[in-house]
Amino acid sequence: MQKLIDTISKHIVLTKDEQTLFTTFWSQKTLEKGDYLLRNGEICRTDNYIISGTLKAFCINEDSGNEEILYFAVDDWWATDLDSFRKQEPSIYNIQALEKTELLQINFHSFQKMLEQIPSLERYFRIILESYLGALQKRIIYSHIYNAEHRYLDFLQNYPQIAAKIPQYLIASYLGISAEFLSRIRKKNNFH
Repeated sequence: MQKLIDTISKHIVLTKDEQTLFTTFWSQKTLEKGDYLLRNGEICRTDNYIISGTLKAFCINEDSGNEEILYFAVDDWWATDLDSFRKQEPSIYNIQALEKTELLQINFHSFQKMLEQIPSLERYFRIILESYLGALQKRIIYSHIYNAEHRYLDFLQNYPQIAAKIPQYLIASYLGISAEFLSRIRKKNNFH
C-alpha cells in the first residue's frame, strides 16, 4: 500500500488522516501466471494498481484467432478496462497475468466513495488519465505514420522495462507486425 501512496504523493499531498482513510478502500490480490484479471464479456468491477508483476490486455481477432495486444502493464502501473469500469458494462477485452502479479484493487462503489471523502484524489486520477490518453494518442499516430522498425525502436526507448520482460512475439502483436518480421528488424539492428 505504501508504494501506491508514494506514487500518489509525487502528484498530490495527502494528509496522514487521508492516507489512513485511503488504505481502507483497497484490497490486495495475487494473480498467478496465466490467471485472468478480466475476461471479455465480464464487467470490470475493480480499478487495479500493480505492485509487482506483468499483465497483458488483449482481444482475440475473430478472423485470425490471434491475440491482438492492446497494452502491457508492469510494476507501478494501472490495468483496468476504464470504459467497462466507469459504465459497469461488459468489457470487450481480456487482461491476463504474464507472471505472478500482486495488485491493489478498489471496486467501483468504493472508488466513488473514496473520491467523495478525499477530493484531492480527483486531481491524481485526472493526471493518470491524461498520461494514459497521451500515450494512447501517440500510439495511434505512430501506428499510422511510422514504419514497424521505427515503432519498435520507439517502444524500446520508451518502455525498456517492458521490453526486457515481455516475449518478442507479444511485442510484435502490440506493434501490429508478425513475430518473424520483428525478428528481421532485431537482426538488422543487431539486437540479440
